[in-house]
Amino acid sequence: MNAGGDTPAIRAAEALGIAFEVRRIERPRDLADAAERLGVTPDRILKTMVVRRGADDHLLVLVPGDRNLDWPRLRRHLGVSRLSMPSADGAREATGYERGTITPFGVTVPWPVLVDATVPGSGTVTVGGGAHGVSLRVDADELIAVLSADIGDVTTHT
Repeated sequence: MNAGGDTPAIRAAEALGIAFEVRRIERPRDLADAAERLGVTPDRILKTMVVRRGADDHLLVLVPGDRNLDWPRLRRHLGVSRLSMPSADGAREATGYERGTITPFGVTVPWPVLVDATVPGSGTVTVGGGAHGVSLRVDADELIAVLSADIGDVTTHT
């Protein structure tokens, strides 16, 4: 655990009691740069994507860095016909975080979390820590458990 958390995400992870390690790097240029600086492969970094189902109705989808959302699969899994990505301002309003720092920990509204089916059983993964260059290394299965996340086959390989 991290003593004296300094982002809402770190404080939220501490409150949930999940074991984690805080990693700090210079603000990365992109996913490949982040993976290199963290010493992991891109599939070990989970992107937290904000998906809009309707007015004031969002969910967070955790996607391995080497995968892309498959919108038809996601719509089918959720049983809806329309989904969208909010604007940068909309994502910030929904989560309290700006793009590039969004994490499932410490969001302003406890939106449901969906984790891609490739994540369970995958060992240690990295999620955003709520600020540029800050990430949290956690066990994938423990992450899914503490977030009460749904699991679905919603991505394709890049």
